[in-house]
Amino acid sequence: MTGATRGIGRHAAARLLAEAPRLHLVVLARGTSGEALAESLSRHRDRLTVLEADLLSLDSVRAAADRTAHMLTAGSLPPLRGLLLNGGVQHTSSMVESADGLEATFAVNVLAPHLLIRRLGDHMPEPARIVLTVSDTHFGDLRHNLGLVPGPQWMAPEALARPGAFSSPAGVTAGRTAYSTSKLAAVHLIHEHARRLPPGIVIAGFNPGLVPATGIARSADALSRFAMRWVLPMLALTPLAAMPRTAGRQLARMLLDETPPPDGGYVSRERVVASSAESYDPARERELWDLAERLTAPSAPPA
Repeated sequence: MTGATRGIGRHAAARLLAEAPRLHLVVLARGTSGEALAESLSRHRDRLTVLEADLLSLDSVRAAADRTAHMLTAGSLPPLRGLLLNGGVQHTSSMVESADGLEATFAVNVLAPHLLIRRLGDHMPEPARIVLTVSDTHFGDLRHNLGLVPGPQWMAPEALARPGAFSSPAGVTAGRTAYSTSKLAAVHLIHEHARRLPPGIVIAGFNPGLVPATGIARSADALSRFAMRWVLPMLALTPLAAMPRTAGRQLARMLLDETPPPDGGYVSRERVVASSAESYDPARERELWDLAERLTAPSAPPA
């Protein structure tokens, strides 16, 4: 699991361990955040393994995946039945670079989960599930975005992978556009992985909707952080938003429910719905796949 140390992921991790007594959770986390999570879940410590991984570095992600694979092969972990890829970022510009010189939002939200699926998919016995946290910001309309995030602006994947792809790249609008576009890209890759994975391995996207107080806006300006922490939580009293505990429970159910989600499907909170019309584009999905394969290769050249 990625993205387990804060927000909905932290609640999902606790729910997984509490409701599935035979489950062993492997968390990929950066720095001391994994240790803090382990301490908060200390009563489940014998069923929790924390591995160092920085989603901003493809080498770090690759190393964590390979270490997990080694433990699986050695029998020190039980069979890998699920991947819950919840890690994500949103920045205040589209100029933030990853360790590999790529646009940071694209690197974390698109390339890191792709790399984990590709490195660990062969170690998943059937049946198994892969869940990737996505976002309804990829629809790009007021109904789904509430006017808070600009809609995606698709362009050639090679351009999306580079810092500064959008107009006024140093501004907040560009950073939020990079986020919604990365979530559209994630839905595209879910569709392409569904075509290529063995029939017994199901992959689906989970949209938690608007979830204030998750920490995803921690790099935003002071006014936006204030709104996310103190104003928008009031929307959780309406159908427009949910608090992290509720969204975390829904995310955990994606793995725990007896009936798997539809392969390649899109689950919005607890309902299976269609993703945006724009997200169904096999040619675009193949083009994005080819770039992701190239950029996540061990000796990948820069974008």
